[in-house]
Amino acid sequence: MTIWRGKDPLVLASQSRARQMLLGNAGIAFEAVPADIDERAVQEKSGLLKPGEIAALLAQEKALLVSAKMPARYVVGADQTLALGQRLFSKPAGRVQAAEQLRALAGNTHELHSAVAVTQGGKVLFCDVSVARMTMRQLSGEEIRTYLDTAGEVVTASVGAYQLEGLGVHLFERIEGDHFTVLGLPLLPLLACLRAHGLLGV
Repeated sequence: MTIWRGKDPLVLASQSRARQMLLGNAGIAFEAVPADIDERAVQEKSGLLKPGEIAALLAQEKALLVSAKMPARYVVGADQTLALGQRLFSKPAGRVQAAEQLRALAGNTHELHSAVAVTQGGKVLFCDVSVARMTMRQLSGEEIRTYLDTAGEVVTASVGAYQLEGLGVHLFERIEGDHFTVLGLPLLPLLACLRAHGLLGV
């Protein structure tokens, strides 16, 4: 018995392990089909500057790209932007850039804008953006070096050089927002959408 009522599994247009974990733990039958898009090129072409709008656009573009190949399927796209005031962050290119991002974020409160979009047949059925406010504690140069040494290459996989579900949790003193938003998939709005389309039995 399963709570998933769709004829075919949901399609997640992402290779994020965190997003896959969230869907799996929620009992959603899905398959991951990563969307290969140039996020920075899409963002620059759009001219959008607000982090929430950028996240929403990228989530929709990812879902639409995969939806074009699988038009009968429900496809979920997701994206997350990190903003410290007016500054937007991207995934660090390497250790040096990761250290620079951590120095900028330390002792400050930044915002994570997490967007989720659902498409079918090349049309956007739903899009939602949730925000989490993250306050990073003051970090000494030695603490940053120790964190980077211990975390390893994984720091380049996430914007801000941290993954809250891992060692990144040590960097913070306060978090305002739900866990799903922090991990990059606003799960409750997504579940409500799937339920409204008759795809969930609970």
